[in-house]
Amino acid sequence: MNNRSSVCGRFAPSPTGRMHLGNVFSALLSWLSARAQGGTWLLRIEDIDPQRSRHEYADMLMDDLQWLGLEWDGKPCWQSQRGDIYAHYLQQLTEAGLIYPCYCTRADILATQAPHESDGRVVYKGTCRNLPPGTHTGPAALRMKVPDEGRGIVTFTDGHYGTHTVDLTTQCGDFIVRRKDGAWAYQLAVVVDDSLMGINEVVRGRDLLLSSPQQIYLAQQLGFTPPRFTHLPLLCNTAGQRLSKRDKSLDMGCLRQRLTPNQIIGLLAHAAGLQPTPDAVSAQSLVKTFSWNKVVTADITFMLYLVKEDKEG
Repeated sequence: MNNRSSVCGRFAPSPTGRMHLGNVFSALLSWLSARAQGGTWLLRIEDIDPQRSRHEYADMLMDDLQWLGLEWDGKPCWQSQRGDIYAHYLQQLTEAGLIYPCYCTRADILATQAPHESDGRVVYKGTCRNLPPGTHTGPAALRMKVPDEGRGIVTFTDGHYGTHTVDLTTQCGDFIVRRKDGAWAYQLAVVVDDSLMGINEVVRGRDLLLSSPQQIYLAQQLGFTPPRFTHLPLLCNTAGQRLSKRDKSLDMGCLRQRLTPNQIIGLLAHAAGLQPTPDAVSAQSLVKTFSWNKVVTADITFMLYLVKEDKEG
């Protein structure tokens, strides 16, 4: 790949449990992409969910990344320390007339429509958008308005899956930027941090592909330049379900007892299409030959029983 020293990628895990193999897969491909272009790779701890985030999980994931040879540049960024920054940009959106309180519960929304896609995602139809002041009391989430149908078309080119065109109104709906409990929502925090940290390449699982047009739109409303998005195939279990922190046999606590760092990297590199066999290999040794053209697009079923339970290599 051509070196571009201006490339700045990131890995942004939520410390709500031990990292699993799917998280490591995203981290590895993001790290390789940045390093192969001569760029930097930053670490952001997305600990904005006060009920689920734990500092000990953040410590574990940082230790796991270092154990795997995926070193980051600079100091980690902690979202839990950036509330004042998010508040500043929320005020900017509010003053632009783009924010309104939403009193709907998830049950309210589900009662009015079926999930939009097989992933269970529901498109919010703007029930609270035009409520007269004083209609409701009590805690409210804050939502960002998207343009009317046909006027909120976002087209972007994904670095791995090509061009996508999305109508924000029919496919996404008005989205939450602050939760009812006061916690900052993912979309606002991510957009603000990516811009202020200088992130211009975002590599992540394709389950977040539909977040990209929302983040592009939000970035534009704040006067930011959106990053380039590259999405990855998902690692799935034998039932075809995306790996999650519930798959304990594939979390780093279990994997570190069975495998060496180079064995894990080799398995993932083979699954991605970066090498023909699952032989043990260091992350650094993959940088020189890394190319997105080699990376598969279909989701990957990962069968750990094929892995030798020894620490040779």
